[in-house]
Amino acid sequence: MTTQALGAEEVIRLNKEYTLFEWSSQAGYSPLPIDHAKGSVFWTTDGRRFLDFNSQLMSVNIGHGDERVITAIQEQAKKLTYANPYAASEPRGVLGQMLAEISPRGLKKSFFTNGGSEANENAIKMARMVSGKHKIIARYRSYHGGTAGSMTLTGDPRRWAAEPGIPGVVRVLDPYAYRCRFCESAGSCNLNCLNHVEDTIQFEGPDNIAAIIMETITGTNGIIIPTREYYRGLRQLCDKYKIFLILDEVMCGFGRTGKWFACEHYDISPDIMTVAKGLTSSYAPLGAAIVSEEIASYFDTHVLYAGLTYGGHALACAAGIACVNVYKEDNLIERAAAMGEFLAAEEDKLAAKHPSVGEVRHIGLFTIFELVKDRKTREPMAPFNASGKQMDVMNMIKKFFTDHGLFTFVRWNTFFVNPPLSISKDEIMEGLKIIDEALDIADEFVHAT
Repeated sequence: MTTQALGAEEVIRLNKEYTLFEWSSQAGYSPLPIDHAKGSVFWTTDGRRFLDFNSQLMSVNIGHGDERVITAIQEQAKKLTYANPYAASEPRGVLGQMLAEISPRGLKKSFFTNGGSEANENAIKMARMVSGKHKIIARYRSYHGGTAGSMTLTGDPRRWAAEPGIPGVVRVLDPYAYRCRFCESAGSCNLNCLNHVEDTIQFEGPDNIAAIIMETITGTNGIIIPTREYYRGLRQLCDKYKIFLILDEVMCGFGRTGKWFACEHYDISPDIMTVAKGLTSSYAPLGAAIVSEEIASYFDTHVLYAGLTYGGHALACAAGIACVNVYKEDNLIERAAAMGEFLAAEEDKLAAKHPSVGEVRHIGLFTIFELVKDRKTREPMAPFNASGKQMDVMNMIKKFFTDHGLFTFVRWNTFFVNPPLSISKDEIMEGLKIIDEALDIADEFVHAT
């Protein structure tokens, strides 16, 4: 390990004085000074060890510090770091072919971007160009990115500060079984969530709607896992009304759910699929909008009015090639499914033990705990879009995690467990032991019944 020239306090000072941190008030923000990482663990500049139970931002799927990817980046850097996006390069072409081979049936050509937000931006642009229609249907509990168009597609409150956004975005409610207002009782879906989507199509006019965009499995807004019937029905609605289906797999793709892509659980194919995060496991910035042959063929004779200086970046594409090969060589997709079953069983034990757990949701290594003050009424431990003192209990839990070397994402009344797909059972149990103790804190705030 190399000796750091700067101490932790100086690293934090430089970052706070000269850079801006996302989604945060700057004055009171206290970042972790991360120094190095390996596998499922990272260390801060002052030597503290953290178990990475969230793959950083649900993105370092293969784990930290994989030498195969690092070497691929180094070798590509020696040969060619960048070619303009009008040029052909070996890594761009090879990665495009690899993605076509692993993507759901019918998807073939990739438009490369810098990340997930730009992938979604370009997905809706292409859907509008090809269809000649302008409206886009999105969900309320969604996050599609921080750029102008993707921020408008986003349903959660992060979009409010950026409004008014792009025109033509219409929202529908989510198939959120735990808090569903459509169903008469929990666990008995009547598919009125799907009927609601069709009603919205009718109200907005099918001839006006270019696409429906949805995170296949909702990510930061709760890991909401729709039923098979919902997605089969949604695919049928899109076909019926000649609307493109865009599935955002930026977070849930590349093995996170125990399949290459989450839509495989539903045996459907979108017309456009957006990816990023796990595409390179965040070893380099890269995203893609992967389109059907129908959409790709339109641009054989029509101009694709889209472009990015770093589109198809050689260095990033080399990282993507190496990362996809790691998934295959290490059987990480199958491993995520098996480890997901193990994790789910252990999480269910914690849910049964702790009355503060309203529900734990899991699919592969994509999991979340939803905390409540009352299981019967399902009153959340912190309300929707909570801030300030409303977050006191959840902030206590977050502090406990940090103090005990566990890194994960705490949001409103939920916290996530999304470790690297390479994590071991011992590491899972290490993290769950900390969670078990933290839930004791939450239990103290459960209403007596």
